[in-house]
Amino acid sequence: MTEANTQQTSVKKILPLILATAIFMQMLDSTILNTSLPAIAKDLNESPLNMQNAIISYVLTLAVFMPASGFLADRFGTKKIFIFSLVLFSLGSLFCSMSQNLTHLVISRVIQGVGGSLMTPVGKLALIKTFDKNELLKAMNFAIIPALIGPVLGPLVGGYMVDYLSWHWIFLINIPIGVLGILLGLKFMPNYKSDDVDFDLKGFLIFAAASLLLSVSLELFGDIQNITPVLLVFIMGFLFLYYYYKHAKRGGNPIFPLNLFQVRTFRVGIVGNLATRLGISSVPLLLPLMIQIAYKQSAVTSGWIIAPMALTAIFGKSYVIKILDKYGYRQTLMINTFIIGTLICLLAIPDIHTSLYWFVPIIAILGFFNSIQFTSMNTISIADLRNFQTSSGNSLLSVNQQLAIGFGIAFGLIVLKLFENTDLINGEIHNAFRLTFLTVGILTILSGFVFRRLHISDGKNMKSKED
Repeated sequence: MTEANTQQTSVKKILPLILATAIFMQMLDSTILNTSLPAIAKDLNESPLNMQNAIISYVLTLAVFMPASGFLADRFGTKKIFIFSLVLFSLGSLFCSMSQNLTHLVISRVIQGVGGSLMTPVGKLALIKTFDKNELLKAMNFAIIPALIGPVLGPLVGGYMVDYLSWHWIFLINIPIGVLGILLGLKFMPNYKSDDVDFDLKGFLIFAAASLLLSVSLELFGDIQNITPVLLVFIMGFLFLYYYYKHAKRGGNPIFPLNLFQVRTFRVGIVGNLATRLGISSVPLLLPLMIQIAYKQSAVTSGWIIAPMALTAIFGKSYVIKILDKYGYRQTLMINTFIIGTLICLLAIPDIHTSLYWFVPIIAILGFFNSIQFTSMNTISIADLRNFQTSSGNSLLSVNQQLAIGFGIAFGLIVLKLFENTDLINGEIHNAFRLTFLTVGILTILSGFVFRRLHISDGKNMKSKED
């Protein structure tokens, strides 16, 4: 009995660290590439503006496979799936570093994405099942610290590695962290299973096909000379969405039940997440690209300019509860979205002769308001869900966020390419970036009207949760 208690104490000490390792790798990987794309593009003989597939393929794979993580953990055990995910993520990282062209890199990023889609959700599931409710918040807070540090380090680490080593190291850095996670997982990760395993495989495949087709159509929109296949893929994506709707309506146990959308706050939260992240998600990629391509600055410089966004986001988290308590969700989200859109528009003001330091305060303030936006949207989305809806609602929210990030990156680069091919820029690529920020900023401001559907009293009796 004493030995079992000692083992349980060791598990409780180490398990948050194991999850922290997984979250750190995923968060670092999500941000480290933004400052490194021009260097990778040069080495692979590609245009930096065609490199978005390397990011979108990873984000889309996360969105597609995340819904299957709970089923796989219940079926095969949390320990087996978690270690499998770390092995897959580490192998994907190794393959990325060995890529000889963009196609190899995209395939390797998909392998990474499959690992990433299982890694964090399964780690969180093990944590939830191990800790009592009164211990869970403390354990989770420790585990998510890397989620706050990763976005700060990502652009900087990526910048320094590209400038002083080579771009290959931005992927190789994952391997020792992955090996540490595997060793700790083999010894300390509990292997929880469930006998009650029910998974909507058909619904999962239909939804995955819809996500994939819609993302591919967005990617193809960059090639306007051949619009027919693009529209065909886009329409097929919507047909699969409709097919999923019919499938879920028949009853059974759909992966995302339709009754979720009968909850008004969830509906507004999902649409608001998708609409506002279209603009917000493109900034961390567009700004480093502009600094390196238009201003001809180093990856390190672009990393230092973008890093304050993550630092002030951490700061913003400590204020969000006070702001929501004072102004409520409706007012906070509408005003906050307007501020974010305006800040993105301000990025369009400096011309090519303006000092780069002009961007630092804008980016720092943007990080603060982004933090308030994400926490508020995520919290109001699940505020009125019943207990039996929370799991599927939270899962759909996570998938929606990843899709929105992928769509946002694709959308930002499509707009940039459109302006690049017009006479409006007078042959200056920097002007194409400025017009893109202006367009994205205005659309972000307009997306704030989604939150008018909220009532003044929505979320008043709810304690705000972290992003």
